[in-house]
Amino acid sequence: MTSLGSLTEFVASQDELVREAALTLPHEFSRCTYSLGPIRQAVYLCLTCQLPRGLCSSCSIACHTDHEQIELFPKRNFRCDCPTTAIPHGCTLHRSLEEGNRENSYGQNFRGIFCRCGRPYDPKCERETMIQCLACEDWFHESCLHLRTRPSSREPSPVPEAETPDHGNDTEDNQSEASSSGLPPPLVSAEDYDAFVCSSCVRSINTLHRYAGTQGVIMVVRDTEDSPWRKLGCNPLCADPPTNTEDDLLDIDDSLTAPGQKRSRSHSFHSEEPERKKQHISPEPSSPCLAPAPNPIAHAIFQGSQQPSDTKAPLSEGDVFLTEGWRERWCCCSRCFPSLSDRPYLLEEEETYEPPEDPDSALSLEELGMRALERLPRDRAIDGIRAFNDMRDDLLAYLRPFAQEGRIVGEADVRQFFETLHESKHGS
Repeated sequence: MTSLGSLTEFVASQDELVREAALTLPHEFSRCTYSLGPIRQAVYLCLTCQLPRGLCSSCSIACHTDHEQIELFPKRNFRCDCPTTAIPHGCTLHRSLEEGNRENSYGQNFRGIFCRCGRPYDPKCERETMIQCLACEDWFHESCLHLRTRPSSREPSPVPEAETPDHGNDTEDNQSEASSSGLPPPLVSAEDYDAFVCSSCVRSINTLHRYAGTQGVIMVVRDTEDSPWRKLGCNPLCADPPTNTEDDLLDIDDSLTAPGQKRSRSHSFHSEEPERKKQHISPEPSSPCLAPAPNPIAHAIFQGSQQPSDTKAPLSEGDVFLTEGWRERWCCCSRCFPSLSDRPYLLEEEETYEPPEDPDSALSLEELGMRALERLPRDRAIDGIRAFNDMRDDLLAYLRPFAQEGRIVGEADVRQFFETLHESKHGS
């Protein structure tokens, strides 16, 4: 039952929902990014279309609203596939039908598969945080990176009674936090590093391969199958070594990040902004190599089969975690620079496209209605205003007896009003 006094509260609650929606989706999703060419942008996989193709943010909302999708997060050098012949579902934002994008790269994420373990990702059941590789942009489970023990079950953890959400709009966030409950803290927490590069990519980047395990380039290793995993992040051969050595077990941070959370510190841009001026890093061919001496433990790990049969190298996948300020620490001599310059994101922070802000996102329902009327032809706007005024007068006449007699307006009464209004409209 709803009293007359609570109608004002209901309207206020709707305004609050509008404000929350503006904070959640503050951008304007009215333009497909196809015309911008290959850019780094958030990409969505449409499962309903059953094709390994990607959608931009705008098309995921405007063109595939009712489709089941997976957010793949930013992918570099990607062009939206929605207005192309590769997707049979027509694009509503880019009207011209384009040829398929031949330059896009479609890794295993576009089949709904992630990590080196090849598991499909289900946000409703996944208990672990997943971390994105800076280079290949695939996503990895913390347990597959040996940062924590793999959970015995991937079913969602129950929400403790003390954490039962009080508000419906907080349910998703609370479930996300609860899904990490009961898991051990990660060996390397989100505060410990700025970027992650998986072992496959490390092995293909000579300079990063050389820096692995030195100060600020953390690795996770263990000596035997039965030994605990530990962090290797300093170089004992440095002239001024830090207090800890590679044999020290560093402190474990208890903080957790939400499952699937992406840690992004890249700049954003949209098509209306002027082009940014970048400070390009150049090679220094005549300068001596300033790279640290290779860490012997990391060197043994990457050499692998080249080790003598009686020599046992520590166990590790070869993943690295780069700490804050890692781009400023590269050596740019003629030996180190080439493998960095082939991958610009290793030298300069990338810009990630974001749709422009929606000018209507902060408007109230009344203001949104007036804005919509202003965009209509004059005759249709006048008809709309008349129809609204007629409904308002009918509603006031319907509610007046309730106010005079002190009766409570129930849900059935409100429903009856709109049913009567609907019948009269179609009967006339």
